Amino acid sequence: MGEHEFRADNTIRLADRMVRSEGFNLLYDEGMNLVEEAAAYLDGEGREAARSMSRTAATLYAAESMRLTTRLMQVASWLLLQRASRSGEMTLEQVLSEKAKVRLDTDSAPESAAGWEDIPEDYRGIVHRSLRLQARVRQMDDEIYSGGRTPRPSFLTPNPVSDQISLLATAFGHR
Repeated sequence: MGEHEFRADNTIRLADRMVRSEGFNLLYDEGMNLVEEAAAYLDGEGREAARSMSRTAATLYAAESMRLTTRLMQVASWLLLQRASRSGEMTLEQVLSEKAKVRLDTDSAPESAAGWEDIPEDYRGIVHRSLRLQARVRQMDDEIYSGGRTPRPSFLTPNPVSDQISLLATAFGHR
């Protein structure tokens, strides 16, 4: 009965309070809207723009699109896990187990990278917004699960795509 049990109890109450807050609702809506906006851009306007880019810009755009997609899928997975916990579809233990597969540290190419300025401004805006969103989600994650005291460990999962499919299936109850 020591500090660990007290800490776990505090984590449960803090997580419950934060995930039920209006701030979470706004963050959730922003995240899901950005996922949709990015997908629409990549499938439409972005595809057209990529055809007219220099080889350097097109290569950077392709790599950055992969990073953007990964970043947004990770953020969406985290948000869906919190929502599943909020609605009682998952226990805290299930959320913690699945959350361990979520990475909230996908970087972006530096703006000084060759070709960055040749990428459409609309797309660069989506990238910047996704980075800010990821930072806010990471901050909320730290506040909920570590009281803002412990830095999030960085680790690689053996198969991130498989882990994401599993995570999304769990969040939606399709296992």
